[in-house]
Amino acid sequence: MADSSESRPVVRSSKPVSEALLNEKWDRAVSSMIIRSGLGVGFGVVFSVLLFKRRTWPVWVGLGFGAGRAWEEADASFRRGDSPVRDALRR
Repeated sequence: MADSSESRPVVRSSKPVSEALLNEKWDRAVSSMIIRSGLGVGFGVVFSVLLFKRRTWPVWVGLGFGAGRAWEEADASFRRGDSPVRDALRR
């Protein structure tokens, strides 16, 4: 029977740490862009129907705000080179 004090072997990824970190940052950036742009479009549709007599500009403005916010978060994440952003999206 194995002792509980024995350590298990660590399984390492075949990718270097920097490449795995960069891939994780890109995954978060793309998913954040999709989510925030979708939310912006949703709010734009609601405001367009309720307040602006079904005009299209609130939808485009919402899309722009959502995409811009995601872009800023991704830019900050890529500028900070040590760790991925974990506060923007939950797992």
